[in-house]
Amino acid sequence: MTYKEEFIKFMVECGVLKFGSFTLKSGRQAPYFINTGNYKTGAQLARLGKYYAACIEEHGLSADTLIGPAYKGIPLAVAASIALFNDYHKELNYCFDRKEVKDHGEGGLFVGKSLEDGERVILIEDVMTSGKALREMLPKIEASSKVQIVGMVISVDRMERGLASDLSAVQEVDKEFGVKVYSIVNMNDIISAIERGVIGGKEYLPAMKAYRETYGVNI
Repeated sequence: MTYKEEFIKFMVECGVLKFGSFTLKSGRQAPYFINTGNYKTGAQLARLGKYYAACIEEHGLSADTLIGPAYKGIPLAVAASIALFNDYHKELNYCFDRKEVKDHGEGGLFVGKSLEDGERVILIEDVMTSGKALREMLPKIEASSKVQIVGMVISVDRMERGLASDLSAVQEVDKEFGVKVYSIVNMNDIISAIERGVIGGKEYLPAMKAYRETYGVNI
């Protein structure tokens, strides 16, 4: 079983990936739902970090620091940095942003590694829906220093076009900011995992494929 298949099975076991009929924030009726808020134990977080680290390694991303946008990105960046050290003997810094600048003590907008000009960074997030987190984070990073954003790593690429564009959120971010987004898995991987029997849910395959045909984008 590949690490991608293991991750999909892991999401189902954690109740993060569910199948059925769900009304999304966009108003679309989807046959699946991803709720990363269902990760809630130390053991789950440890495994999650390993999958992020494996994705970083798979794509040959080399960086100095992992940035976890508050709030969901914070534990993800920490877990990924630990896994990179334990599994690949790579020691990376990590940091995360405050919601407002601290004006006492050490001050500043970031907690953890202080960003420096020329530093190579990877942003770590959960699921990209609209690119809002990146759009909010970029001004903070640019105000701090002139870093090189190597890429952004997320858990799932829904491969779904936005409401106002024929591009997915991942494609829009690349086009608008030149930031490459790498996902541990995408919707095609999930459909394939069902077809191969890695996870259950074959009864949802027709609806999954129909949804993909209606709202999906090519990569």
